[in-house]
Amino acid sequence: MSIQVLKPKFHIEECLAQVRECLEKGWTGSGFKTAEFEQKWKEYTGHANACFLNSNTSGLHLAVNILKRKYGWKDGDEIISTPITFISSNHAIMYENMLPRFADIDEYLCLDPKEVEKNIGERTRAVMFVGYGGRVGQLEKILQICKEHKLALILDAAHMSGTRVNGVFPGTWAGVDVTVYSYQAVKNLPTGDSGMICFADADLDAECRKVSWMGINKDTYSRTSREGTYKWNYGVDYLGYKYNGNAIMAGIALAQLPYLDEENAYRRKLCAIYDEVFSQNRNIHIIPAPHRDECAFHIYEIAVPNREALLSELAKNDIYGGVHYRDNTEFSMYTYAQGSCPKAHEITKHIITMPLHMYLSETDVHRIAEIVDHFCK
Repeated sequence: MSIQVLKPKFHIEECLAQVRECLEKGWTGSGFKTAEFEQKWKEYTGHANACFLNSNTSGLHLAVNILKRKYGWKDGDEIISTPITFISSNHAIMYENMLPRFADIDEYLCLDPKEVEKNIGERTRAVMFVGYGGRVGQLEKILQICKEHKLALILDAAHMSGTRVNGVFPGTWAGVDVTVYSYQAVKNLPTGDSGMICFADADLDAECRKVSWMGINKDTYSRTSREGTYKWNYGVDYLGYKYNGNAIMAGIALAQLPYLDEENAYRRKLCAIYDEVFSQNRNIHIIPAPHRDECAFHIYEIAVPNREALLSELAKNDIYGGVHYRDNTEFSMYTYAQGSCPKAHEITKHIITMPLHMYLSETDVHRIAEIVDHFCK
């Protein structure tokens, strides 16, 4: 049987029970399960606020949109971001006619604090920090920089469901204005596709709930009484978007959440096997992770001299690796920044994502690691 780089594990009976409840109730849209999952996520993470959405991408756009309005940012203002991320991170900035100002990465493939400081200019308004692979990187130093320069901090936590530092979720740290999670199909907490946005400010959370539902100030669920009567009258306070999450996805998330910590622990065990086998091979560079024992490890990366040859060798063994991500400055719309991040540009030629998911046994990972180790030697 072939081994894929990512493969979600769904707890099928629990998921079906949640979906059945939605269908029997006749409520599959916003409300009901979405409200229940928001509460469960707040209890699990310690976030004060949580708004369930249809994707992490929608959440990132809302984060920029709402903070821009709150602080009076202008078109053409800049948000410092990373070139090593899925394009959602930087597209969200462009959606609001702002400019991603790319800063180079550190050894964790996260933003380098020194590079962030170098890129702060008169039009810098915020930093978007991506917790690559679930890593927390040097987020604490980035937060201090933001505090000193009065910049907002947006945490793209698409890979960080379950990541902690000394038992605390980094998105809840003082100074983080907004955190956005992903429950996309292959994430650690998989649904079909959905996400969560967690503002530190309750007023911004309230605004987000309107903006994510077309700017309407009363959602459909809250306008429906227990007796089934419908309060049709509502106002529209913002030019909003259809970004709300639905009860089906929230129900699946509710079924998956109780298993998240256990499955993240298993991910760490598999990553430790990779680390052990690769540690003595000078041709394999392991991407380190601070606070490794609490990292969610959505993906496990190494850098090798000849990535394409290794991918071909793995494929010969019916094993399929991947690449996350291309240096965003290589894409045509971001070429204005080409050459500005040499570390990112170099590492993007060499990183390979190793298979990592719940269907892999420890024996599987030993076998994969030994094939990689032998080939790279």
